[in-house]
This record gives sequence, C-alpha cells and structure tokens, in this order.
Amino acid sequence: MLTRFAAAMALLCLSTPALADTWIDNVDGISVARDGSVSRFAGLVVDEDGRITELLSADDRPTRQIDYRVDGNGRVMAPGFIDAHAHLMGLGLGTLVLDLSETRSLEEALSSIAAYRAAYPDRPWIVGHGWNQERWGLGRFPTAADLDAVVSDRPVWLSRVDGHAGWANSMALQAGNVSARTADPAGGRIERLSDSDAPSGVLVDKAMSIIENRIPPPLPEDRDLALYNAQQMLISHGITGMADMGTTPQDWMTIRRAGDAGWLQIRIMAYADSIDTMLLIGGPGPTRWLYDDRLRLNGVKIYLDGALGSRGALLKQPYADDPQNRGLALTSGTQLRNMMSRAALDNFQVAIHAIGDAANADALNAIDQLSADYGGDRRWRIEHAQIVNPADLAMFGQHGIIASMQPVHQTSDRVMAEARLGEERLDGAYAWRTILAHGGILAFGTDAPVEKVDPMAGLATAISRTDAAGEPFGGWHPGETVSREQALAAYTANAAYAGFAEGRFGRLTPGERADFVFLSADPLLSGPEEIRNIRVLETWIAGRKVFDANIANPLIDAPDSDMQSGR
Repeated sequence: MLTRFAAAMALLCLSTPALADTWIDNVDGISVARDGSVSRFAGLVVDEDGRITELLSADDRPTRQIDYRVDGNGRVMAPGFIDAHAHLMGLGLGTLVLDLSETRSLEEALSSIAAYRAAYPDRPWIVGHGWNQERWGLGRFPTAADLDAVVSDRPVWLSRVDGHAGWANSMALQAGNVSARTADPAGGRIERLSDSDAPSGVLVDKAMSIIENRIPPPLPEDRDLALYNAQQMLISHGITGMADMGTTPQDWMTIRRAGDAGWLQIRIMAYADSIDTMLLIGGPGPTRWLYDDRLRLNGVKIYLDGALGSRGALLKQPYADDPQNRGLALTSGTQLRNMMSRAALDNFQVAIHAIGDAANADALNAIDQLSADYGGDRRWRIEHAQIVNPADLAMFGQHGIIASMQPVHQTSDRVMAEARLGEERLDGAYAWRTILAHGGILAFGTDAPVEKVDPMAGLATAISRTDAAGEPFGGWHPGETVSREQALAAYTANAAYAGFAEGRFGRLTPGERADFVFLSADPLLSGPEEIRNIRVLETWIAGRKVFDANIANPLIDAPDSDMQSGR
C-alpha cells in the first residue's frame, strides 16, 4: 500500500507542468455570477499563476502572446463546483474502513460486517460508518445483540450515516464502561432496552465520545492516505473547492503536509471543530491563504443540535413519532452566544449547525442579537437549516445570513421528516426558494460523506424536489424549487462567497483562478434526469488538468496493519 501511495504522490508532483500563458479555445463556456446571471464565452486565457486574464467570444483572439493553445473540442465548460459543507477527512477515512452506506437491510449490513471481520482477522477493533435504520425499514435502532450475533470476539463501533449516532456491540460497550448505571451526558443520549436501563447498543451525539475515546486513532500515514483518497473522489466529481466543517488540529496538519509536499490540489475553506482549535490554528485571527489559495482557516463550526435520523434535532414541539422527545441541545443559548462572541472578537467566521426548528430559531436570534455588537461583513452561516418555523424564515434576509444547505438531504430525509414531524409541520422544511425570496444567501453542498460526492444530484434535486427515481411526482413541496441558474450559483459563486473566497475562485472571470470542469452536457439546458446523468469529463484547477475521465483514477485501499478510526 505504501508503495502505491508513494507512486501516486510522485505522479501528482511530476504531472505538474511548468505554467505558462495558455489559451483554452473552442469551448461552450458558462460563467455564472452570484445572482445567477449567466454569460457565455468560447475561450479563456490563463496566465502562469493559474488566473484567468481574458474571456473570449467565438471570433476573438487573445490580446497577448500565448505559449500554448488547448482545443476544448466544443465541450461544455463550467466553473468548478464548490461544496459549501463537507467533511474532508471523514470522507477520506471512510474509504479505509467498513462502509455500510449501500446496505438496504439489517441482514445485509450484518452480512457485510461478518465478511469484513473475516477479511481483517488481526484488527483489534472493527470500525465503520454509513448505517441507516430508516433506509433499512427497521422501525427501530439496531442493537448490540444484533452485532454480537456476527462479531463477539472484538469490539465493533459503527457510526450512523449522519455521524450523529454510533452502534456498538457488547465488547465495545464494555470497553467504554457503558452500563445501566451510566448516565446520559449533557447533549447526548444512551439508547436503552425497552424493559430496563441497560444500554441497547446505540449512543447519540455527545454520548458517542464515551466509546470513540477508546478507539486507537489513525496514524499520520493513514491520514495522508485518507486525504489522498478524499481529494481523488472530489476532483473526479468536478469539485475544485470545499468548506471543511469541523477541522481538527490533526486534520489541519495533514492538509499542511500535503501542501508542503506539493500534492494538495483542491481548495479548502476550513472551519475549526472548537474554539480551542480555532485559536490554536488561527491565533489572532483567520489565517492567510496558503498554497496559492488552496487553504485558509476561516472560523469555527458550532453544533446546536443533532440530526433528524437519530431524533437529536432540537424541535419546538415533540417528535410526532416520539412524543416524549424534543431532541438534544448540544450547546446552550448562553454557550452559543459566548462562543460566537469569542470568534467574532477576532474576526473569525461563525458557522452554526442547526437542523431542528428550535435550533434554527436560536441561531437566528443569536445572530440578530450579536450583529448589534459586531458590525462589518460577518457572513454568519447556518449549516443545514433543514427545519425552520415559517415565521422565522424572514430572518435569513437580515445581517447577510448564509443558509448553507444540502439539496439531497431533502430527498434522502423526505419520508423520515414526514414521520418525525407530521405533514403539518413541514412548511418551512428545506425552504430554498423562500429563503432566497427573503434575501437570504444560498450556498449548496453535499455534507459528504453523509451524502455522496455528487453535485449533479444536488442540482437535479434543487430544481425538481424529486429523487433519482423521479419521486414524488411533481416534486415534494415544489414551491421551494430554485432555478437552474440559482442552483449553479449556489454550488459555485455563492459557495465561494460563503467562505470569503470571492475574487479568488468560484467564477470564471478575469482575475480569479482558472478552476473549471468539462461536462458531457449543459446543466442549464437539461432536465433533472438528464442532469443526474451528466458526466465530469475533466477537472482543471488553476489552469492545470487534475482529472481526466479517460484515465483510471483508483482509490488506494487501507493498509493491512491497524487502520482504526473512521471518524
């Protein structure tokens, strides 16, 4: 494995040509502004720093001497996609452990776990991710007893698809000393068996750390490999930049190693996992842009609540399918305001995770209150903004609030949201068009690895409110669709703006980096089904091709030694 990784790194470094003025001609080019306005062009000129100097019409020629000309063969050129909310190392580490995201039943998941156990007999822990009891149609959380039936000789820890719950077998519970006497931690919940206080095997939100702290962490070389895999996955889907939500010190140093070694390709807008990490990395303020606009620490991510799937999203009224539960407050209102103040004091940007309507109301109110004390261009962000009381939606138009949302969550969670809340409480759910109408700013992403790294699926969902099967007919709450142009802007120019990167990348315009993709069709002239089938033919970053669909781009497997953690 290490030999393959070293060879891949050498190839990345050696494939970087000496940059020179380049004319990329004969393209069907799309340039989209933040308001969704579109202009077309037939060529562009890139300078030796990887910046665009000219956009050209069909009959234009460059106004300067050109060293190289590249024929675009009439293909569609669009801005590189920017994922406004993803988890870089979570995506990469997930490639090195057991992946249950494609399983469709508990039985299928248990079969995969048993096969993994047999394939890796020497690993002291089995670690994985991606299970979803809703997709399985299980009607309950899985249990430790379910896991014990296939693995009883070593601890097993598997995080839910949304990362807000974990599933343990009995040996993992024992390793964390989780018993009937273990109290629920603040902001967390230990699921119990129905007839006793004994733990059932699922731990939610802040309870997860009880077991996770017992798992040996990944080695530095595991992290390097994970970053390589994550980067390959992103660029193969046309993603040239991303906001990394919840960057740890270990994540930051992994990215810095790649940058120092010359193989960091994608652009990363980082948000620290805590105030302490923010101050450790940034010190007196956000870092400067590093590696030719490829890395910057912008601010901090703050969790207000959990997720709908684990009933941790904080609601104003009880869950329709769990009347004794309103979700989990991972951060109190006072703590939220204190952390926001500490970040804003040194001009760090604040990104607030809020899914339930109570969490979103608290986030919006906190922003309103603090904006009076901290003026200027703050670009307060609310991550997910999935369930919002309709009465609160107008607040997104105040103080430049950015709604950082993931369109595919609407299709993935539709049936679950109906069960969790009931139809009468969904008028403010995934309310993209209403947020725009009130003057809010939309930035779209995938939340990878929670959802697949596929901006095409997000674009198709945003304009149709239907899933890959075209369901439901006519779209789910179709009044909340957005236009193709607005959706593309949310995945490009507005996603860059949300991370203070405008003027550097996110648009195909003179002065910005030449980050673009060649596509098999024009997403602005395609229907939802056609958009889902659009292929990324090539990905270019700073005027250099980093992905070609005609060249194999395999991921590298985990080493046979101890790759332990999937988080």
